[in-house]
Parts: sequence; C-alpha cells; structure tokens
Amino acid sequence: MQTRYVPNLTGIPETMLWTLHNRAGEAKRPDGILEDPEVVRIYEAIDYDFRRSFGRAEPSHAIRAVEMDRIVRTWLASHPEGFVVSLGEGLETQAHRLDNGQLRWLSVDLPEAMTLRERFLTPNARLRHCPVSALDRAWMGQVDASQGVFIIAQGLFMYFEEDAVRQLLVDIAERFPGAELLFDTIPRWFSRRTLKGLHRTLAYRLPPMPWGINRDEVEATLKRWEPRITRVTLHPYTFPRGIPRYSYNLINHVPWLKERMPSLVHARFARREA
Repeated sequence: MQTRYVPNLTGIPETMLWTLHNRAGEAKRPDGILEDPEVVRIYEAIDYDFRRSFGRAEPSHAIRAVEMDRIVRTWLASHPEGFVVSLGEGLETQAHRLDNGQLRWLSVDLPEAMTLRERFLTPNARLRHCPVSALDRAWMGQVDASQGVFIIAQGLFMYFEEDAVRQLLVDIAERFPGAELLFDTIPRWFSRRTLKGLHRTLAYRLPPMPWGINRDEVEATLKRWEPRITRVTLHPYTFPRGIPRYSYNLINHVPWLKERMPSLVHARFARREA
C-alpha cells in the first residue's frame, strides 16, 4: 500500500489544500460540475484532515475553476500554441484539463508550494514550473509571448496589498502588450473580516486577505491604475444546485447585494502600437 504524503504547509500556501478539498469534493460527485480525475488522485494521496480544517467540501472553488476553464479554453481556440501563466497555482490541475497538445503553460508559486506540487505533477517541456512568488518578476523572463499570453491568478490577488496588485498589472501591461488576465476578487466586507480574524472552522483560521474590492468598483479601478487595460468583463458565481443556486441567482439580480459578492474578472490589455 502506497504511503500517503503528509504536507507541511502554513499560512497562504496551506490554502492550496482548501481549494483542493473543494475541487476534489465536486469532482467525486456523480452530479458534479468538474471533471478532473487528477484532482481526485492528488487529494486521495495526501494525508491531511481536510474535513477538520475546512469543513464539508462545497462547490465554490470548483465553480471558479469551471468558469475559468471556459474562458481560457475560448482563448486557446484562437491561440492554440499560446502561452498561459498561472500565478500562485498550488495544486490546481487546470493545465491538464485544458491541454490541447500545443499550449505552453508556466505554473508559478512559492518554493514550498512548488515542492508539494512536484510530488504529484511532473513538469515537462510544455508544462513548466517556476518556484518564485508571483510578485517576483523573474517569471516574466520565462514567457514566450510570440503566440499570445494569457495570465491566470486563481485565489491569489486578495492575499496581496492593493498597491502590489496595481503595480503587477502595470508591469504586465508593459511587458506583455495584448495579453489577457483572469483573476477573482473578494468584496471589501469579506476582506475586513479576514483582517480581524476569520475562522473557516474551529481548527482553521483564514490568512488575512488585504485586498478587497466591490464589483461595481472593479472596472473603473483597473482602468485608473492602468490605461492600457482596454476591456474588463465581470463574471458572477453561479451555483449548480441546492439552496445556494437559488439564493445566488436572487442576489445576482439585486444591485446593492450583487456588488458585494465575489466575482471573476477578465481584463484585456492593449497591443503595442506599431
């Protein structure tokens, strides 16, 4: 019998186990929205009390993954050999779900996170790993932008200070004209709760999330930070079943409430003028 791996993670890197728990829980459901045997394989190979730390698996992170897959897959249809960068990727298996046999993929994460990732996901010539912080611009030097660049940041920017997010977007615009960026946000009220100390369960306290932004502020804020952002599209979360499906559908039609919910943000950067 193969020995299961015991991870030694704390702080922000430990959150990769939270998202793994929720994605695997959805992938294992007969009626789940996420088809991903790799996430189930990794989940079952890790010796960690997921339920004690994170409670019962719920579909939010799978919803995020499925919607992000849809957006990136659309981009790949017109950029089949494009270069995708996934910042703070952790144990996300998105590259394997989207691999068309031609794309290039760079997974960027902290060294301790990358060490865990490489126990289960071996890099190769097209699917590569870069063990640095997303804020370390060294990863930019590993990107081949000749066939287009798409940058993903799942569950990442909220852990940064606002000015760090702003400067990263400015640097992306400068380094990769014509690139696209996909990330998720949390609202201001949720950010404030994490700064005061928010427990997911009695055993697990969420790391502070300094950057929160309400949905109705996103487009104006991004374009103020970086005028080379030409288009911003917001995608609300839509739950697949049960009470959350009806409650979120209702919230998404109530202006004051919907602006204070998490959102997915798809930003496009201007191409450099000839």
